[in-house]
Amino acid sequence: MSSFAASGSLGSVRTTSPRDPSAAPVTASYGALMRTVRDAGLLRRREGFYYAVFAGLALALGGIITGMVLLGDSWFQLLMAGALGIVLTQIAFVTHEASHRQIFASGRVNDWVGRILATAVVGISYHWWMHKHSRHHAKPNQKGADPDIEQDTIAFLTEDAAKSKGAFALITRNQGWLFFPLLTLEGINLHFRSILSLFDKGRVEHRYLELTLIALRLGLFVAVLFTFLPLGMAFAFLGVQLAVFGVYMGASFAPNHKGMPILENDSSLDFLQRQIITSRNLKGGWWVTGLFGGLNHQVEHHLFPNMPRPALSRAREIVREYAATTGIPYTETGILRSYGIVVQYLNRVGLSARDPFDCPLVNRFRRV
Repeated sequence: MSSFAASGSLGSVRTTSPRDPSAAPVTASYGALMRTVRDAGLLRRREGFYYAVFAGLALALGGIITGMVLLGDSWFQLLMAGALGIVLTQIAFVTHEASHRQIFASGRVNDWVGRILATAVVGISYHWWMHKHSRHHAKPNQKGADPDIEQDTIAFLTEDAAKSKGAFALITRNQGWLFFPLLTLEGINLHFRSILSLFDKGRVEHRYLELTLIALRLGLFVAVLFTFLPLGMAFAFLGVQLAVFGVYMGASFAPNHKGMPILENDSSLDFLQRQIITSRNLKGGWWVTGLFGGLNHQVEHHLFPNMPRPALSRAREIVREYAATTGIPYTETGILRSYGIVVQYLNRVGLSARDPFDCPLVNRFRRV
């Protein structure tokens, strides 16, 4: 237990245990697991599947644009705004898969498809996502290494929550309950932070291309809205689209690791244990995989980042059996239960925040 903190998952989740209580300590070979997966053909590219996904998303975007034109000056446009937020999130899932080389055999083709989709369609920097997400995959839930547990509006570590002061501490102390409302602003946050990263000093791959494509995408989108819709409706459309995008993105990534064990910065866990212990799968069939873009198979995705989405469910069976044999905890739970765990965990961390109404004078007399 010394290798990871006690802030593990909360509540009842499905966790496999060793078949033999007297089994030897975990010294499982990732190479053996990889060979089993490769021999099963699960790392083979599935380009036909992704071409179908591309076609479906293109049709969905075309349908939304057609709906916007036909509806004209109508508040039903907000339905189109919500639909656009959903489709853009699905496109972001495909961008994520391209960044992991899950789609095409060529890394270069994956990168360019991902870059165009991220910047020209979603409006987010591909460079920013690649570098941030690569660091997360290397050391998930490890202090000082995983950017996804660094404090932003939400504090994921008790030591970060304890630093909160003033009005911000009020948010931190109740951050679990405020988590989903705060996600309505996540769409703005993702756009802002990714664009800001393109102005960083040092080498930024395709800096000016990404800035140009993002500027064109966001500028044209806003221009169209405010040209063809009344002022109030244009603002409402933009707000709904960003809110739906933010909530969908945040709700898709949050169950993956939040509330799972936090590793200390000097953790010596090997790759296999690290990826399985810190990740959480979501139960469900093909519809859950479609809803979450394959992120529901988070354990398998972390073990085999370049595995195509259609192969993840089969890999799950292999990994679960392997984890049970070697005694590595394998966590899997339902969608709603996972959100309950996340809210519980964030609330527990948030209790470490300083009370903004805490009076030093009163505390002084309390200690007397």
